[in-house]
Amino acid sequence: MKNSVLFCLIFFSFGTLFSQEKEVKVGLVLSGGGAKGLAHIGALKVIEESGVKIDYIGGTSMGAIIGALYASGYSAMELDSIFQKTDFANLIQDNLPRSAKTFYEKEDSERYALTLPFNNFKISFPQALSGGQKIYNELVRLLYHVKDIRDFDKLPIPFLCIATNVETGEEVLLTHGYLPEAILASGTFPSLFEPSEIDGAILIDGGVVNNYPIKEVENMGADVLIGVDVQHGLSNRESLMSATEVLLQINNYRTVRDMVKKSIETDIYIQPNIEKYSVIAFDMGKNIVRSGEVAANEKYTELKELAIRQNRPQTTKKRVSIKDSIIINQLILKGNNDYTRGYIKGKLRLNFETEMSFEKLQQGINNLAATGNFQSIRYELVPDGPDAVDLIVNLRENPNKTFLRMGLHYNDLYKSAALINLTKKNLLMDDDVFSFDFILGDKLRYNFQYYVDKGFYWSFGVNSRYSDFDHGIGTSVIASNFNTTDISNVNTINLDVADLTNQVYVQTVWAEEFALSLGVEHKFLKYSTKTVGETLIDETSSNRIFFDKSNYISTYGQLTLDTYDDKYFPTRGLFFDGDFHLYLYSTDFNNNFSEFSIAKARMGGAFPISNRLSVNLETEGGFKLGRSEVTTFDFVLGGFGTNLINNFIPFLGYDFLSLVGNSFVKAHGRIDYEFLPKNHVLLAANFARVDDDIFRTGNWFKKPDYSGYALGYGWESFIGPVQVLYSWSPEVRIGNLFFSIGYWF
Repeated sequence: MKNSVLFCLIFFSFGTLFSQEKEVKVGLVLSGGGAKGLAHIGALKVIEESGVKIDYIGGTSMGAIIGALYASGYSAMELDSIFQKTDFANLIQDNLPRSAKTFYEKEDSERYALTLPFNNFKISFPQALSGGQKIYNELVRLLYHVKDIRDFDKLPIPFLCIATNVETGEEVLLTHGYLPEAILASGTFPSLFEPSEIDGAILIDGGVVNNYPIKEVENMGADVLIGVDVQHGLSNRESLMSATEVLLQINNYRTVRDMVKKSIETDIYIQPNIEKYSVIAFDMGKNIVRSGEVAANEKYTELKELAIRQNRPQTTKKRVSIKDSIIINQLILKGNNDYTRGYIKGKLRLNFETEMSFEKLQQGINNLAATGNFQSIRYELVPDGPDAVDLIVNLRENPNKTFLRMGLHYNDLYKSAALINLTKKNLLMDDDVFSFDFILGDKLRYNFQYYVDKGFYWSFGVNSRYSDFDHGIGTSVIASNFNTTDISNVNTINLDVADLTNQVYVQTVWAEEFALSLGVEHKFLKYSTKTVGETLIDETSSNRIFFDKSNYISTYGQLTLDTYDDKYFPTRGLFFDGDFHLYLYSTDFNNNFSEFSIAKARMGGAFPISNRLSVNLETEGGFKLGRSEVTTFDFVLGGFGTNLINNFIPFLGYDFLSLVGNSFVKAHGRIDYEFLPKNHVLLAANFARVDDDIFRTGNWFKKPDYSGYALGYGWESFIGPVQVLYSWSPEVRIGNLFFSIGYWF
């Protein structure tokens, strides 16, 4: 009996000792929930404060992103700081900066209000609103310090995340690979982001099949499970106000049912009170983080007891140093079938084997994304030596090569117009773009472009444009430019300007920011009138008075820099456009042609004064070289616009086609106050000297002869900018009210 009691005491003592020495492993489960997932950060703050050490992390969607960052070594406070500085609206919308686009792409994106894929003569719609490129760029930067870890078990805290195979509907457990790519796949919400491709599988948000991976974390070896549940419960009809909310509701049918069991299986279940926030309420981030803290504090006693059971020494996470610069040794491309290596390198604009900023790398990737030629651009930074990496770019090309585009516009010169465009990529060869604009309105117009982009090498293109407008003009302007006596007895005429321009050119990027173009141009110009005053010529008559009806052949060169952040309402950036035309031949309708040149340049800058206030200052000038009596290409100032042809120059305070000379100099300034998002109050002034040979005579140094001022309103609408300006000049009695609706074309 004594021996039995002694044996029991010894066994009990060893059992107690064993139970005390057994290390308690803690797993953390973080659910998906979009912006609500920011509550995970608040919960992590309290978990850290309690002294609990996390041994395993599993997450889905937003839970995967925050979980991966925490598993890589960031503290809760560091995560809070990172997310407070993040502009989520900009990241989610994938608004690539204008500077990421080439000059051709800038024109392309600032002409059409609507673009739809048009394959096999059928209109379709894009798969998603965003490609997720900017989010991916940021994840690569934040996770650079663990770039060489491909087994997520080898992270400072072992990690896994969940995605969904969109073709089979099966759950995909991601435990290996490139961490930024894995967690982005886990958070690829359908219709909002383009699906991700990993190892040949097309993946979307893991929340579709498993938004709370409790079993998976338990299988990693966790003894105790802490769960933070920020999932969206079922909504009532009043809350289903968007497509995103409806899709989320459908997805949550299964999730809500599964959570009844999963919440019971969670040892410490933390559920923040965030029902009043939507999945896209990132602007309420501080409040959502605070909600996570409040909910976790309600479980603080349990967390503290768990920390005591773990009985581990208190440690402080080493601060993660976010990488600012890198050295890339070589570029490795995968998946580029229709676009050449030279084209892609030309877009990236990266200097290899030299130190560059991370921002420069992101800018290069954005340049490539801005082409619209790739559904996804996923890149990896693979160590290559002690201080350098290789850049491996995995491309998934956009299968849509044909697009139907549309636009609407009204202005006081061309009046109302509707634009229909057909764009075809890879029509004749790799890297080419065919585009044809057909413009219906008060005047029929067209614009044809064919461009082959060779990146670092010389690109080439062909343009053809027909433009036609008419406008009332003082006969003194005509008399000063054309040798005619037929209009001496009237004050005004209705001048009809028809312009057919054909160009063949080559272009290259110089110093990474400038575009240098060299080309040959044919131009047919027809200046005529049917109505002189009120009665000179009947509108039904085929007779016209022609002031010029000539073909011109010229060579030209153009140097352009454009880093404005917006074409119509720039708040920062620089602009330069220099153009030189040498006219070599003409059919000479007026029998006065001899060789001559026209040179002109415009330069300026936009500067922010505050968050809402900016200033745009520009100067512009041009002159004629040669003794030719041809006046068709003289500079004509007046009116308002951003896309006037030839040498027609906008000048506030005067109507279109008011001031004429073979040389001019102009200064322009504008103050822009954005009093509400996308709504602007505009105050502008311009000054000019316009006359013949002002540079040769030195008259351009004198006080400006002409001035004009304007007060207006601008709105960045869904069809393009809407601008209304009232302009006046002290030199004329009548003010002008200018309207522009939609993108200029």
